[in-house]
Amino acid sequence: MSVLVAAALDATVAEPPTRAHPVVWAGRYLDEVSRAVPAAPRGPALFTGGAAWLGGAVVAVVAARAVETVASRIGGPGRLAVRGVALWPLLSARMLLAEVGSVETALQRDTAAGRAALARIVSRDTGDLGPEEVRGAAIESLAENLSDSVVAPLFWYLLGGLPGAALYRFANTADACWGYRTPRWQYAGRVAARADDALNAVPARLTAALLRGPADWGRLRREAGRTDSPNAGWPMAALALRLDLRLPKRDQYVLNPTGGDPVAGDVERAVRVARRTAVVAIGIAAVTEHLIHRNRGGRP
Repeated sequence: MSVLVAAALDATVAEPPTRAHPVVWAGRYLDEVSRAVPAAPRGPALFTGGAAWLGGAVVAVVAARAVETVASRIGGPGRLAVRGVALWPLLSARMLLAEVGSVETALQRDTAAGRAALARIVSRDTGDLGPEEVRGAAIESLAENLSDSVVAPLFWYLLGGLPGAALYRFANTADACWGYRTPRWQYAGRVAARADDALNAVPARLTAALLRGPADWGRLRREAGRTDSPNAGWPMAALALRLDLRLPKRDQYVLNPTGGDPVAGDVERAVRVARRTAVVAIGIAAVTEHLIHRNRGGRP
């Protein structure tokens, strides 16, 4: 099955070469086209940013559809292999787990090294964070990106095939590049941010359901609501409750305020939970893909 092919490649090879990575291509496109997207006034910024986002999304979907067409013309295992190889770069479990784990490894050397490692995976300023804050931010990033890099691509693959997964990955990349409430992107990045919000609404809650363990759903909803994001708070709150950790973001929110502060060993605990959750998500996706394939009479 294609999901298992993609997961096996992610687990063994991790990422494709940069020159062949569609997410890297998307980032380069967004960087190049951003030079033609004005920050203001509101109308032109919204229109130009939206048009640039739509152009990239169309290219991503058309390219993925072309791969689907090629795969459909190949018989037997070759069809599954082509689709699996194409899905592979749209997932990123191994790199996510490694990058988060490296934060604790660096932190064991000194706080400055931990901050530098954290800066590779979060957008917030890490310059004056203490060890507990570094660990907390790493765990939050792990939870959020478990949805973005594993659950959501699988969800959209099952709903829309490779075009669905490619569209999601482009939208998520565009949000990471443009989806900020800053003077530069307040209007120009509005479409990118809203599209990412819409596409992540269900996957974020599915990720929370997989992560939450015995946590009460009502409490999880309340904790998730402490963040400004309509989606990111769900997996972050679920992992905070699962590990019974207090996860603050300075001057913004505190998730699970009655939990303990993250200490040495808690990042590793979070990575173990995330790894098991990723395996479960991949297993569910593989079974679902098989059932969809069987119900279509063996047609892709």
